[in-house]
Amino acid sequence: MSALKARVENGRLKLDEPTDLPEGQVIELVPLDEVIASDGDDLDDEERAALHRSLDESFADEEAGNVEDLSKIIAELRAQL
Repeated sequence: MSALKARVENGRLKLDEPTDLPEGQVIELVPLDEVIASDGDDLDDEERAALHRSLDESFADEEAGNVEDLSKIIAELRAQL
């Protein structure tokens, strides 16, 4: 599902477009400026450093050829069902 856009009218949030969310679904809305101010997530410095280390390791694995074809893995898992 793509992001939902809403605007404030008389102190209430009003969606600008229809949605197919189920009736009664609760969603959390965060003002866009808060998302941008937090670099798009709520990671602290230690979590962000761990994420970057993990990404660097993944890139190194890919460059070294230590990768698997995802479609092959999915086919193998489906065969086990």
